[in-house]
Amino acid sequence: MKRPAMRGFLQPALKNVPSETQLAFAKLSRHRRVHLAEAAQTSLLKASQWSRGDGVAPAVAEALDKQVSAHLAKKKG
Repeated sequence: MKRPAMRGFLQPALKNVPSETQLAFAKLSRHRRVHLAEAAQTSLLKASQWSRGDGVAPAVAEALDKQVSAHLAKKKG
């Protein structure tokens, strides 16, 4: 009698690996995240999903990445 294979045996587990800008966005205060999301013309919900590495529209991801990068550059300079 053959036993069924383990679930997920042939494929590795999928894990979200957020980028540096996504991690930096997640560390910001809620107030700052709201402002950056509005500047990127999206909602805080979509921005939070993006920061966790969840799937969002490419246009939203690009706009958020641009806004967060600009904020971090301004903060350093």
